[in-house]
Amino acid sequence: MSGKMLSKGDRRREQIMNLLKRQGKITIQDIIDKFACSEATARRDLDLLEKQGGLIRSLGGAQLDTPSPSAGREVPFNEKKELLWLEKEAIAAKAASLVEEGDVIGLSGGTTTFLIARELKLRRGITVVTNAVNIAMELSESDGIQVVLTGGVMRRNSFELCGPLAEKIVDSVNIGMMFLGVDGVTEEQGLTTFSEQEADIARLMLKRSRRTLAVFDHTKVGRTSLFSIAPLTAVQGCITNQPADGKLKRYLEEQGIALHLAEPAAPVL
Repeated sequence: MSGKMLSKGDRRREQIMNLLKRQGKITIQDIIDKFACSEATARRDLDLLEKQGGLIRSLGGAQLDTPSPSAGREVPFNEKKELLWLEKEAIAAKAASLVEEGDVIGLSGGTTTFLIARELKLRRGITVVTNAVNIAMELSESDGIQVVLTGGVMRRNSFELCGPLAEKIVDSVNIGMMFLGVDGVTEEQGLTTFSEQEADIARLMLKRSRRTLAVFDHTKVGRTSLFSIAPLTAVQGCITNQPADGKLKRYLEEQGIALHLAEPAAPVL
C-alpha cells in the first residue's frame, strides 16, 4: 500500500494488523470499540485481511498466522525445541539450581520445562509430578527420581495430558515447587497459553503447589496468548534469560515477586 494514498478502510485494516502483531489476537468487539465502526465493517475487514494472508479467522475475531515463535499461534514442541535453545538451557539450569534433595517438583509441559527435567536427571531423592509424557520419558531412566505422571488425553502439539482424568490425579497430590511454562507474560493479563485445556491443568497444578515459579524466555514478555492461566500475583517468582523491561520489573518489585535471571551460556571458543 506504500507509494499511494491510503483509503480510510486501508488505514483501518493496516492498524488492525498492527494490533494483531502486538497482541496475537483480536476480537470483533475490539475492532468496533477501537475504530468506531459497525460489526459488519469489522467482519468485512477481517475477511479481506484473511484473503491477503497473515491471519486466521476464529470465532468472534482472528488470530495472527505466522511461523514466528513471537507471534500469536501455537508452535508444536518439535518446532519450539529448535528455538532459543541456549537461552532455555540457561533458564533450566537456573531453575534446577533451586531444587534440593527431598523436594517434590511440578513440571508443566513445554520446551523449557523439558530442559529442566534434563538438568535434574542425575539428581537423587527428588519426586517430579508432571502431565507431560515427554518429560516423564526423559526422566524414566533416572534411578534417583520418582516420576508421577497424570493420566488424561494427550495434546500432540505439547505432549501434555489434559482433561478430567489428569485433573483428578493432580487434585490428589501436593507439590512443593512448581515450574510453570507459559506462552505469554504481561502485567495486565498475567500468565497465558494457547490451549484452554493446558490452561486448566496448569491452573490446578499451581493451586496444588506451595511455591510456583513461571519459566519463560524473553520473547514471551509482553505477549498475550488466548487463554489465561493466572495473574502474575499467583506465582512467587519468575525465571527468565534477560532483565525484564522497566514496566514489568516495577510491577514484579511492587508485588514482591522474585525475578531470577539465568546466567548466559559461556561462548564456545
